[in-house]
Amino acid sequence: MTATLTQAILTVDGLRAPLLQAGPPQATEAVVFVHGNPGSSQDWTRLVQRTGTLARAVAWDHPGFGQADKPAGFDYSVPGYAAHLGRCLEALGITRAHLVLHDFGGPWGMAWAAAHPDAFASATLLNIGILPGYHWHYLARIWRTPLLGELVNATTTRVGFGLLLRHGNPRGLPRPFVDRMYADLDGGTKRAILALYRATDDPASASLQLGAALQPLDRPTLVIWGRHDPYLPVTLAGRQREAFPSARIEILDSSGHWPFADDPERTERLMLQFLGTVVGGQPPHDDRLTTPKELGPDGLGVSRVRKALDHPVDHPDDPSGSVGSCLDRHP
Repeated sequence: MTATLTQAILTVDGLRAPLLQAGPPQATEAVVFVHGNPGSSQDWTRLVQRTGTLARAVAWDHPGFGQADKPAGFDYSVPGYAAHLGRCLEALGITRAHLVLHDFGGPWGMAWAAAHPDAFASATLLNIGILPGYHWHYLARIWRTPLLGELVNATTTRVGFGLLLRHGNPRGLPRPFVDRMYADLDGGTKRAILALYRATDDPASASLQLGAALQPLDRPTLVIWGRHDPYLPVTLAGRQREAFPSARIEILDSSGHWPFADDPERTERLMLQFLGTVVGGQPPHDDRLTTPKELGPDGLGVSRVRKALDHPVDHPDDPSGSVGSCLDRHP
């Protein structure tokens, strides 16, 4: 069963981004899907539709990625993305968020959650989380190196991009998935990637600081990790309980870095089972979610959207309607 999927344009801080949404559009509690590098809201299309049968579900392209605006002046850093994420949630009227995080969406979402513990309801971590002892993977080291990163980006072809993604993904990735990612990899996204990686010097220490802030909250957490991820080793999966003590951990033996793409059925099943137990509930304090049987620096400042997303916003604090608008909506 799937819910009706709507598409809109979300505009926050003057930046436009495609928005996918399913479920009750005015609900203040929502499952929020946050993509990584080089992802987009399209990573989550099927999962948003399916999750919409349980709750409001939203996903959008973050600045510099997908079809979002990609201005040179955006703060392409973890704090910058975390702050923008918070303003997007404010604009969408979401006050209780169940975060679904992948890749760099992990530190963006975790940084937001640490600053907004009362609004942070649960986490689903896909090949991401705290990274104790982690050192940048080979691609990150290339992107962080001046001139070399620019050269590699300038010479990447569709064939080379596809070969690169085959590494560490034994099941392979669907061709449309790879084609879409490559199509989105324009000059603006390449610039965003270099800026983001060069602004992130020590991901291990930064993630541990976030983990220390989140650990006392002990929010319900599901960890899904592809065993063959070449960028974030599977040994990190078990370490997530250091930040999320009640985490349920699932290792997908035949998956790589994108389990939602190379094993969508199992990923969907695990996620929906988990979300079905936590959406609408209160954050638990002592309950642990460890087996299927047991499962039952911000800147707010953008005013909440008070009308349905299928109409332009006419907000008293923003008469231009730039906080959020729907330019296109269709199933």
